Amino acid sequence: MTIDQPGVDISVVIPVYDEAPNLAELHRELGTALAPWAGRYELLFVDDGSRDESYQVLSRIQAGDPHVRVIQLRRNFGQTAAFAAGFDRARGRLIVTLDGDRQNDPADIPALVGRIDEGYDIVCGWRRNRQDPWLSRRLPSQLANRLISWATGVHLNDYGCSLKVFRAEVVKPLKLYGELHRFLPALASEMGVRIAEQPVNHRPRTQGRSKYGISRTARVILDLLTVKFLVSYSTRPLQIFGLIGGVMGGIGAVILGYLGIARLLEWTSLNERLPFVLFGILLLFTGLQFVTLGLLAEMQSRTYHESQGKRIYAIRRVLGGGSADQAASTASD
Repeated sequence: MTIDQPGVDISVVIPVYDEAPNLAELHRELGTALAPWAGRYELLFVDDGSRDESYQVLSRIQAGDPHVRVIQLRRNFGQTAAFAAGFDRARGRLIVTLDGDRQNDPADIPALVGRIDEGYDIVCGWRRNRQDPWLSRRLPSQLANRLISWATGVHLNDYGCSLKVFRAEVVKPLKLYGELHRFLPALASEMGVRIAEQPVNHRPRTQGRSKYGISRTARVILDLLTVKFLVSYSTRPLQIFGLIGGVMGGIGAVILGYLGIARLLEWTSLNERLPFVLFGILLLFTGLQFVTLGLLAEMQSRTYHESQGKRIYAIRRVLGGGSADQAASTASD
């Protein structure tokens, strides 16, 4: 896996899904913001199965700007997969992410990159004055941010802000599934990275329709369980399964031990306590099963699915970037 490419300092990865009206202006704003790195940046637009004219607009933009590369996915795989596709093909030493709806302000990119130069590995945007509805967007986000910070130990005010800057060697090795793109700082924290947060401008959406809603909250919470396991227990699963199994088995053993002593001392008849007997047996054997599951998970962790090298997207074609990308695109067809 190539971490960087000589001559490319910054790769900007932008997932796009039905954002045709926003793309031309977004491209212009990015060119202005990245002017200090003229000739040393690239823009990777990932068309995530758009149903509108997004790909056609991106094709025209790419034909007139050698900095632009366009990756078209075969269908809508989701934002996480779109980011993963962009990360795999990014060639810069720094990778910037932002949304394609123009609510993230490209003018904030130089300030975030400046924080990287201070020695940080990840700089996350913080939409301090967020321009979204309070009940359906801001309130669930605030609750999710607190829950994620508590569960992962990586305290950020705004996990949901897509505007972030990463060192390529930090983000490229990460494997993304589900909705894990929002947990990138937490996933990378396992490497011992330095993370900073920078207030950024957040603009109201002026064109197109939001693809986010309160329904995503449940999926975020479920993915948080995955992140918590990956960050805390992926290399030592027996500690979590063994703990659960030990507690359950211990309670079951105490119940059965008490009933056994009570029977021997003729304090009670087991027939009168049959539900407790069955409950104790259930806890004891379930605890043993959890311990066994932990041992199997320890073995499975040695062949963790990331070693399979299976990607979570399928590319239709890649515009720009040289023969290697063209060959990979052709092979995927």
